[in-house]
Order: sequence, then structure tokens, then C-alpha cells
Amino acid sequence: MNLEQDIKWLSNHPQFAMFINVLKESRESYISSLHDATPERIMQISGRVLAYDDILRMVNAEDLIRKHTQ
Repeated sequence: MNLEQDIKWLSNHPQFAMFINVLKESRESYISSLHDATPERIMQISGRVLAYDDILRMVNAEDLIRKHTQ
């Protein structure tokens, strides 16, 4: 299988949606920590936020979470 097929298969499982929701919450937590961060720390946090963004976009997180919370 390729990555797209794997994500499609995983998207059928509510446990995957819960995991993705945890990633989404972690992303939000990192964003909120930017307010008190030093310039060096901002760069580290920004990198993490971008990584979370990539994953959330790849799995179409909003639709996935909505699908499993209805």
C-alpha cells in the first residue's frame, strides 16, 4: 500500500481520529506557548507547529474528526 491508501484505511478507525485530535490539541498548545517564548524557543515551537500542520493537512484532520464525532 502507499501512504494515501494507508491514511484512507486508518481514517475508518475512530482510534485514529482520537489520535489526530490529540495532535491537533498539541498543536494548539504549542501555539499558545508562543506568547511567553524567547526568540530561540519561538523557532523551535514554530518548527513543531509546522510539522503538526503537515500531518493534520495530510490526513484532512477536520473532516476525519467530524466524521468520528457524529
